[in-house]
Amino acid sequence: MGEWDLPLIWAGIIGIAVALYVILDGFDLGVGILFPFSRDEKERDQMIGSIAPFWDGNETWLVLGGVGLWVAFPPAYAAIMSALYLPVIVMLLALVFRGVAFEFRTVAETSKRYWNFAFAAGSALAAICQGVILGALIQGINVKDGGFAGSAFDWATPFALMCGLGVLAGYALLGATWLVMKTDGEVATRAKRHAKMLVLAVLGFMALVSLWTPLAFERIATRWFSTPNIYYLWPVPLLTAATAFALWRWLETGREIPPFIAAIVLFLLGYAGLVISVFPYLVPPSLTIWDTAASAASQRFMLIGTLPLLPIILGYVVFVYWIFRGKVRHGEGYHH
Repeated sequence: MGEWDLPLIWAGIIGIAVALYVILDGFDLGVGILFPFSRDEKERDQMIGSIAPFWDGNETWLVLGGVGLWVAFPPAYAAIMSALYLPVIVMLLALVFRGVAFEFRTVAETSKRYWNFAFAAGSALAAICQGVILGALIQGINVKDGGFAGSAFDWATPFALMCGLGVLAGYALLGATWLVMKTDGEVATRAKRHAKMLVLAVLGFMALVSLWTPLAFERIATRWFSTPNIYYLWPVPLLTAATAFALWRWLETGREIPPFIAAIVLFLLGYAGLVISVFPYLVPPSLTIWDTAASAASQRFMLIGTLPLLPIILGYVVFVYWIFRGKVRHGEGYHH
């Protein structure tokens, strides 16, 4: 393994970690985002009960993605963190608040509504920050001589904020389809209604990003619309539309598991679209994965540790989801 393929392998590992994070933490952030629409504590307990065994394990993938970037591509990590430290810090604080609220809410008697608020607000804020970070990466980071050369608020653009709202809607859709699958009664019925509205919102945001990016960024327009590429890439938007239609139909016909799978596929298609738009740049528009790669020796060393661990973590994830399969019924909660 040489200088050329090691960065590719690492980019793949980080890409998989981010995709797993977005899907797995996406649905439990989504449940938090839908929290304010529930009617009473019983319903909120049922919603929380549906994600209780999974939520903290889901955040493992964020750590793997971040540490992988730091270890395998230190210059990219430095540039991205310098450019985006404000939204990154806010996102991490929101995740901390949400985690604390999760545990405290079950035991709090007098202050329960504050913890409910912290849980919902933390979930929504984390989702928006992740979208803003994504938008800021797509629009590009100002790099000079390999280091960040912009200002602290370069990320704050209408495009990045729109991406923030898009991710918020997407996570809420994952959360709603998860609740359709994992709960019953009023919670599931309401989640179904929300999911239908959210499919339309997510499609709207996806269309907006798909139009905005090629118009605003020439490099993305070239990538999608130049001659050989357009023939390979046109199935992506087509599949996205088909998936959204299927998701809607399944909700209409009262299916429970397929809508959640369709929501995941929708996310993966959006993710694929973004990868197509920016690859091989890790810090668009100037630094590729090869420009920012750590030395081959250190990438190889870390790979020896990471590769055996990945199947173990994945196995654990599958095991937990299998153990806690089935629905959380009305009135059932999660007790320490």
